[in-house]
Amino acid sequence: MKHSAAEILREYGPFPGAKTVAGVSFDGKNVWFASGDRLNAFDPESGQALRSIDVAAHAGTAYDGRHFFQLAKDRIQKIDPDTGEVLSTIPAPGNGGDSGLTWAEGTLWVGQHRERKIHQIDPETGAILRTIESNRFVTGVTWVDGELWHATWEGDESDLRRVDPRTGKVLEKLDMPAGMGVSGLESDGGDRLFCGSGNAGVVRAVRRPK
Repeated sequence: MKHSAAEILREYGPFPGAKTVAGVSFDGKNVWFASGDRLNAFDPESGQALRSIDVAAHAGTAYDGRHFFQLAKDRIQKIDPDTGEVLSTIPAPGNGGDSGLTWAEGTLWVGQHRERKIHQIDPETGAILRTIESNRFVTGVTWVDGELWHATWEGDESDLRRVDPRTGKVLEKLDMPAGMGVSGLESDGGDRLFCGSGNAGVVRAVRRPK
């Protein structure tokens, strides 16, 4: 297993009216994050806050190229990004104990926090297609270039880990500095991993190793 310190490229925020950062997503241009009662967008180049959508947003956020998917307690909402309308909902597999959300391979991947699991689910029904076990709390999940990464946060320790999507075996680990927790994780499709920070209210960009 490769093991190194996380290289933090930049910190964004805090943002007006957003006391917490839960789920994080990327729409190909802007970063979006969940802050409890709304989804917020900012430009990752300038750091400027852009817009927000008033919608329940308690944990993970995902984007499929057309819609947002947002964890709201025990449900996953499908949201129109233009109007903010909730188009449909499905049950979340963790029944409210869910903590990360991403889109890949035409399906949703959901972290189940204290159960230390990642579920691949059907985005139409919520049916669980497969489950990967972790040995740490799961607080964010993302796919990039065929790599599955998830965030952990227990006590004052947090890391980002690349895992085998078949077995859950840890292949690579990036340790965050002490006291820097990660809540929510998303890739920009390149060398940046965007990390939520819980009540610290910021988003951090971490370099993804080549």
